[in-house]
Amino acid sequence: MKYKVAVVGSTGRMGKLALELIDAAQDFEIVARLDSKSELVEAADADIIFEVTKLEVSEKVVDFAIEHNKKIVVGTSGWNQSKLADLDGKLSQNEAGVVVIPNFSIGSMLATSFAAQAAKYFDSIEIVEAHHAGKIDSPSGTAVRTAELISQSRIDLIQPLIPGVDQPARGQVVSGVPIHSLRLKGVSAKQDVYLGGESELLTISHETTSVAAYSAGILMALRYAATAKGLTVGLATVAGLNS
Repeated sequence: MKYKVAVVGSTGRMGKLALELIDAAQDFEIVARLDSKSELVEAADADIIFEVTKLEVSEKVVDFAIEHNKKIVVGTSGWNQSKLADLDGKLSQNEAGVVVIPNFSIGSMLATSFAAQAAKYFDSIEIVEAHHAGKIDSPSGTAVRTAELISQSRIDLIQPLIPGVDQPARGQVVSGVPIHSLRLKGVSAKQDVYLGGESELLTISHETTSVAAYSAGILMALRYAATAKGLTVGLATVAGLNS
């Protein structure tokens, strides 16, 4: 069986990569390529929608998918815990499946998982993330998700106040973790999680050098979404690491 896929954001870096992967895969076929001038109705015949756009567009695409009981893979940044909670409520009474993936990189998925595990043993934690100069959002969705998972892993511990919380230069505090964002030429995507302890520093670092790093994760998410129902968040859940 071939699943019909519509790609929303088809002219961007990630959209173009998704088109190449879907076109080469034997279990998928492209039925629509949507850009900023397209109408969402063009995705009406798709079994799965793959979208990588901007948050304000992403929200409309997800609403369209839910309204039409479709499966959708969301690769857009900005879906924080509050928005995900609202989304989960919308999905309670239909057959739609929404798979939200902050980062499609297998290495990034593992690095975030490692950071969440390590966070149980360290009270001083900060994140530095760097992306290409053209990335318009900050902090990145990956950094936000990492901070949220770090906070969740420490839910039964005493979470101290973050030093420097009132110092703007110390970054944006997300779920109790300061995040510092860099946007630079010569960078694709890099994240370092610093965990400080007594006389020691643990650094969990991950870097991608091109969008090709997201290929395996995109295909994994699409195949998972084909039979998904309700809300799924993170590549780790798709891969079964959170089961």
